[in-house]
Amino acid sequence: VQLQAFGGGLVQAGGSLRVSCAASGRAATGWFRQAPGNEREFVAAISWGGGSTDYANSVKGRFTISRNNTKNTVYLQMNSLRPEDTAVYYCAARTYAGTSRDIQAYDYWGQGTLVTVSS
Repeated sequence: VQLQAFGGGLVQAGGSLRVSCAASGRAATGWFRQAPGNEREFVAAISWGGGSTDYANSVKGRFTISRNNTKNTVYLQMNSLRPEDTAVYYCAARTYAGTSRDIQAYDYWGQGTLVTVSS
């Protein structure tokens, strides 16, 4: 499984941004983020078929994860962004079809993409 995240950038608070992950292979995919000085944390995950999703409480209702398997791409649509959403966002994949919030459950990681939300 190969992963590549892209689409980060600078956005004002309240704005929207979509990050994408080119994800080859048959695997559930998750998004994690890491802010300076903080541990990497779970953001959202989606099963291989797309029928199951999971979100961290901090982003529920604001972020939406989706996938297009014909394009081998997983998306994270981020709305109503807050300064505390500023972080490097990573996509990860696991060899099982189902979602997980556990970092250790993911076998493959892409490079991160920086999202900066200004106040």
